[in-house]
Amino acid sequence: MTSGTLIRSVRKRHRLTQAQLAVRGGTSQNAISRIERDELSPSVDTLRRLLAVMGEELELNTQPLAGDFDPDHLADSMAQSMDERLARSLAWNRLGGQLAGAALSGKR
Repeated sequence: MTSGTLIRSVRKRHRLTQAQLAVRGGTSQNAISRIERDELSPSVDTLRRLLAVMGEELELNTQPLAGDFDPDHLADSMAQSMDERLARSLAWNRLGGQLAGAALSGKR
């Protein structure tokens, strides 16, 4: 569930319009609309405030990642510069495109 989906479902459950929520939350109707369409990602504080003015409490929790997670690989990636990470991502993207092209060629 996205933050926009959460805000929209809680707002509708409380039978509020976007304009009413905006007034209560100290923001604009346009901002509420953009949040609900996931065009604007609210901070945790903003999300907490919007939920609080509707009588709801935000609860966050964590859980271990499912599957294989290699903390050394993550540390390696984070040690690289943004340019290096971007170059590696683009190389993987090119490889994926080549594999998809090869798969399509094999279907002909």
